[in-house]
Amino acid sequence: MIWLKSDIQKWLTEKGIPFQPSMLKRNLIDLVKPEKYKYMAYVIDTHAEKNNIEVLRLPPYHCELNPIEMIWGQVKGYAAGKNTTFKMADLKKLLEEALQLITPAAWQKCINHVIKEEKKWLSLTI
Repeated sequence: MIWLKSDIQKWLTEKGIPFQPSMLKRNLIDLVKPEKYKYMAYVIDTHAEKNNIEVLRLPPYHCELNPIEMIWGQVKGYAAGKNTTFKMADLKKLLEEALQLITPAAWQKCINHVIKEEKKWLSLTI
């Protein structure tokens, strides 16, 4: 998206960020860069807020805090262990079989593991 200098000035003014009207557009953009993340809103956040839903964001690279990662590991393990033809159609069937084997009890076990991990991490917080 291309912004006009006047649009950038208007945005800075609305956010109460001081600038000189004589500043070049590139200098105005330099003022915007460190501030813009404070004002970004995702559609899902707006929708969730309207419906009194809290969005949970998990830290990146911490699969132990996400039960879907554990389930996905089980599915991949099943498919990898049974894959003898290495054909896409056969792999698709194996993945579908693996998904059928995931029970509510398996999900609950993964959720319980995540809760245990959360408690461990929270106990480390000072």
